[in-house]
Amino acid sequence: MFNQHDLMFNVPLDHLTTDHVKMLKDEHPQLQKAILSSVKPYSGELKKFLTEQFDQFLELDNSTELPVENLYETPETLGKDRIAAAVGANELFPDQNLLVIDAGTAITYDLVSEKNQFVGGNISPGLEMRFKALNHFTGKLPLLSYNDDFETIGKNTNDAIRAGVQNGIIYEMAQTIDLFNRNYQKLQIIMTGGDANFFDKKLNYSIFVHFNLTLIGLNRILEHNAKNK
Repeated sequence: MFNQHDLMFNVPLDHLTTDHVKMLKDEHPQLQKAILSSVKPYSGELKKFLTEQFDQFLELDNSTELPVENLYETPETLGKDRIAAAVGANELFPDQNLLVIDAGTAITYDLVSEKNQFVGGNISPGLEMRFKALNHFTGKLPLLSYNDDFETIGKNTNDAIRAGVQNGIIYEMAQTIDLFNRNYQKLQIIMTGGDANFFDKKLNYSIFVHFNLTLIGLNRILEHNAKNK
């Protein structure tokens, strides 16, 4: 929930229902606008309820008007979380070259130019996905999770997996940052996602970490569309 540009609170839920929305609206009757963004299917009942309960309701899709210019060649395939995070970064750092790194299930690297344009980016497997892939596609490698205590060179199988997966992502991030730095002046690096803190401390760059970047972007998209109605 936002009060204009200020994030008041957010609540993670496994599954959003009309009862959740009704409870929120009962507790905060001053709520007027809502935006729905989901990669998972949701019921028509939920959409109908949101439409009826709010003065302005926006369902984010590839036809939604954005406060940045979208240069992506296939906007219908662009992840909603990617564009929302990019818009959130642009809200915090307008008129600057931005590299937005979202270290979640997948790792995304997205560029927003100083002309306030979403240029595009790269997608790579995240930490958990890499550990699971090694376990799933091999006969004997164990399923591990990340650990802050890891070596450059593993001297046993567990250490070798952690060194390979974790250092591999760190090297990937560093090379990607270097590449974007060479091509875009005064590049501001912003990181978000569940694994952001893990990688932020291991990269020798000035990185701004913000875990609510996607929420800020969704609020900005909602406000942009509400003003233009």
